[in-house]
Amino acid sequence: MASRPNINHFVASSQFYTDSFQRGLAHWNRERLAPQFPAEGWSRTLDRDVRMLRLEGAFIEGLRQEIVGHAREAPTDPDGFVAWFEDLKQFGPGQGDVLFPWLAEAASPDELRWFFEQEAAGEAGFDDLVAYTQVKLPVPAKLELARNYWDEMGRGNIKGMHGPMLQTLVEAMAVNPVIENTVWESLALANAMTAMATCRRYAWHSVGALGVIELTAPGRSALVAQGLRRIGLNGRERRYFDLHAVLDIKHSEDWNREALRPLVEEDPRRATAMAEGALMRLVCGARCFERYRSELGF
Repeated sequence: MASRPNINHFVASSQFYTDSFQRGLAHWNRERLAPQFPAEGWSRTLDRDVRMLRLEGAFIEGLRQEIVGHAREAPTDPDGFVAWFEDLKQFGPGQGDVLFPWLAEAASPDELRWFFEQEAAGEAGFDDLVAYTQVKLPVPAKLELARNYWDEMGRGNIKGMHGPMLQTLVEAMAVNPVIENTVWESLALANAMTAMATCRRYAWHSVGALGVIELTAPGRSALVAQGLRRIGLNGRERRYFDLHAVLDIKHSEDWNREALRPLVEEDPRRATAMAEGALMRLVCGARCFERYRSELGF
């Protein structure tokens, strides 16, 4: 069983945990990952990117150092690792946070709107993260990530794509999810996920981080959907959360069986890296929940 870590031990003391740094990193990520055309100043852009990559690396390494001791507790045999990983659903940082029952049962429309605006602005795009992560993975894991990506893409049907579902809710709630209005904790979560997915040093970390999203999201999604239903949103408007409350349960089972297990069987060192990635994601999430409660006066 995974031991319960104390989130207070993961002290956010880094100079990177500030509004200015996380907003700058978020803007850089948005710009560098967007489709572009050749430009005259490409060499200057490359110099800037090298500088930002160093800063991004320092940010991720600082975050990694906070959880490395706990990650070493993860077993490196396939059965033991999967069991440890699945225990994160109960014992990982941020799990069972009281924020979500409150959102379901008591939050006002404005409070739910503020919460969702923060979540939408900090959304890194699960489909894109999976696509980046799967590059050159071993075949069993690559196939599982491909199946997951195909579901994110609505299996080829625009009505089933998860991204447009999120946009439908953005419009229904009349929110403006922009970087400038987003707390640094939410931006740090998205920036950490983007760094792990796009930097091959952290490819195994990204597999763990994405897997722990699938593992832990259903319960929170169901409670958010309950809150949205309570304030009068219809099924189409809250479909993003309704869907993830159910679909991610199967996604998690498949991910653990078809990606995590074969990867550890092939190379036990990957267990530690995937454990680190999962804990990094959960610590970032726990910080978001704590900040949201503070901002909402709860």
